[in-house]
Amino acid sequence: MNLLTMNNISKTYGEKLLLDGISFGIEEGEKVGLLGINGSGKSTFLKLAAGHEEPDQGQIIRSRLQRIQYLPQNPRLESEANVIGAALAAASPNPDRDAWSLESDAKTLLTRLGIAAFEQPIRQLSGGQRKRVALAAALMNPADLLILDEPTNHLDNQAIDWLEKYLQRYKGALLMVTHDRYFLERVTTRIIELDGANLYSYSGNYSQYLELKLAREEQTAATTNKRQALLRKELAWIRRGARARSTKQKARIERFEKLSREQTQLNGEGLQISSAASRLGKKTIILRNVSHSFQGEILIQNYSAILSREERLGIVGPNGIGKSTLLRIMSGEITPEQGEVEIGSTVKIGYFPQESTDLPEDMRIIDYIREVGEFLPSGKKMLSAAQMLETFMFTPTAHWTAIRKLSGGEKRRLHLLRILMGAPNVLLLDEPGNDLDIDTLTILEDYLDDFPGAVVAVSHDRYFLDRITAKILAFDAPGRLVEYPGNYSDYLRLSAPQPDQPAISGSEPELKSLSPHPPRKPKPPKFSFSEQKEFSEIDALIAAADQELQELEAQIMAAASDYQLLESLTGLRALALQRLEYLWDRWIYLNELAEARDNKASD
Repeated sequence: MNLLTMNNISKTYGEKLLLDGISFGIEEGEKVGLLGINGSGKSTFLKLAAGHEEPDQGQIIRSRLQRIQYLPQNPRLESEANVIGAALAAASPNPDRDAWSLESDAKTLLTRLGIAAFEQPIRQLSGGQRKRVALAAALMNPADLLILDEPTNHLDNQAIDWLEKYLQRYKGALLMVTHDRYFLERVTTRIIELDGANLYSYSGNYSQYLELKLAREEQTAATTNKRQALLRKELAWIRRGARARSTKQKARIERFEKLSREQTQLNGEGLQISSAASRLGKKTIILRNVSHSFQGEILIQNYSAILSREERLGIVGPNGIGKSTLLRIMSGEITPEQGEVEIGSTVKIGYFPQESTDLPEDMRIIDYIREVGEFLPSGKKMLSAAQMLETFMFTPTAHWTAIRKLSGGEKRRLHLLRILMGAPNVLLLDEPGNDLDIDTLTILEDYLDDFPGAVVAVSHDRYFLDRITAKILAFDAPGRLVEYPGNYSDYLRLSAPQPDQPAISGSEPELKSLSPHPPRKPKPPKFSFSEQKEFSEIDALIAAADQELQELEAQIMAAASDYQLLESLTGLRALALQRLEYLWDRWIYLNELAEARDNKASD
């Protein structure tokens, strides 16, 4: 049963059409992720769903919705309230929860989200801290529909991991915008995408969305090829000219013009760019015994490092521990209290700060980029500022737009492009995922693959860190930095407590709904009757499951033009893949059990 239904919704912002007759519905318990480039209307879509804005045309029905909880991208909190008061303000009366339990739950949520000063006034908090308080308030009550706009922004990796598990268990429906691809992969059951004022829906999580979108775009490409053939025929006819203007000939001219318009709309793909950087000498950035504190709290203590010319370093740690400070010390923006920082004479730093707040609002987009350079080397050719803007998904008609008319995410994307246009050879990126859409992050990651210089990134985006880093620098404690080889997943594995070194349990309370299940007792090293039978059949079962998967993949390739069949086959393929993975897990378990049994028999 649908909780919320949108019928033929249209919405404009100024002169820009954001939604053009789109329809959408969300059912009980469904978890939907909303994607789209910055400025495509994602936040507006959420505001419409939450009832905070009304559509220009169309109808929104909330027939079965009793309660909606909505977290906006930039929440407003009562500045005179304190942290705990702001979190409790959202709590609804409930006879099963007394004041003490409500406050206990609020403090647990705040602590999990990195807020520990419960009595601190809201007016003293940063924008990121306010977002976390607002998120705690949104989670205080169960809701039929939970709407979250960029919930992972300003959260550290530990808090994101907790929120991910919380939303996996959340019983209500969920509609959210996030750029965290691991989050989308593990939480969502459906992905919807805004593209060109239209809405596309894909069943499944993020990886299944990529498969279905690829199939749709391949079909679109095939349609485009057919349309190009028709265009060539129509163009040849028009060039030959017509002596008489019959109705039939006028119809052909109109047909050609329509095909031309459609072709223009379909040619919106970005250009491919090669990474460009200034020449970098042997000496990059050297830190010697650097120590720094803030308001009496030690952030960095006796840290020394030499940045290699091809460094790929990710910096992680809790919020407020000093990650951004270290990046600003590397950039030369901050002088450390102790120690020294030496920057090589050939080093050209491109520093992308956590927020893009100082952009000239009245300057036009293309002039802002041309200030840095008119052209950027790309392989053996030069790309103009206009071409680079198109690569970063600014359409030609938008190049002459004033910066003040851009969304927050579009300003971040423009700021990033300006930094890259300067051809730096050392990139320092502070939370590049904040307010950037997935398409822009993908462009950045592709750019960094071939970037001929050093990259240091502070990020809570686990996918981004896995994608671009070869070393992780972790703030394990205030002032204490530890290096780990590999990417973020390697860091999690290497930093995990060993079996003989159990993790230290904190004193903070846990929400009852999130209490872990007790561990299962290990089975004795011997086969049961059913396991013995399963062991004898497992190889044949794996072979059959593998054959089924191959047949489904062949059917998917053949059904590229049938969207309904394609969606059904993709769902069956996901189930077949899960079954194959399960069988392999069972194969490993049963063979280990057989080996343990044989070893015990030989003893």
